[in-house]
Amino acid sequence: MTKVCIPTNGPGGLDDSVGEHFGRVPTYTIFDTEAGDVQVAENTSSHMGGAGYPADLLASLGIDVLLCNGLGRRAIQMFSEHGITVCTGVSGTARDAIESWTGGGLSAAGESDACMRHEFHDHGE
Repeated sequence: MTKVCIPTNGPGGLDDSVGEHFGRVPTYTIFDTEAGDVQVAENTSSHMGGAGYPADLLASLGIDVLLCNGLGRRAIQMFSEHGITVCTGVSGTARDAIESWTGGGLSAAGESDACMRHEFHDHGE
């Protein structure tokens, strides 16, 4: 079983749009590739007034793969430390992201793939 997570802009599941600012999205849509189940988890990380980093939250949910638009260098490192593979460059809906990943259109991100926009530097998002 592989659990795939996509940061989303609301509770719409696979039909919701991919959130551009990973740490500050309201929800994470989680797809279980074996069972085909979809779960929507609220972002309760410190970025949203809760506790812990998003990487810690998603690791506690058993996530194996994260599909997102972009991610900072430190965040990629934090996910890697939790054994979560990160793929960047997704857009559209969560369903679009899953289809890109299952179709082989995405590869694992490394530090050189990190978002270099100012607001992402050295943030665990």
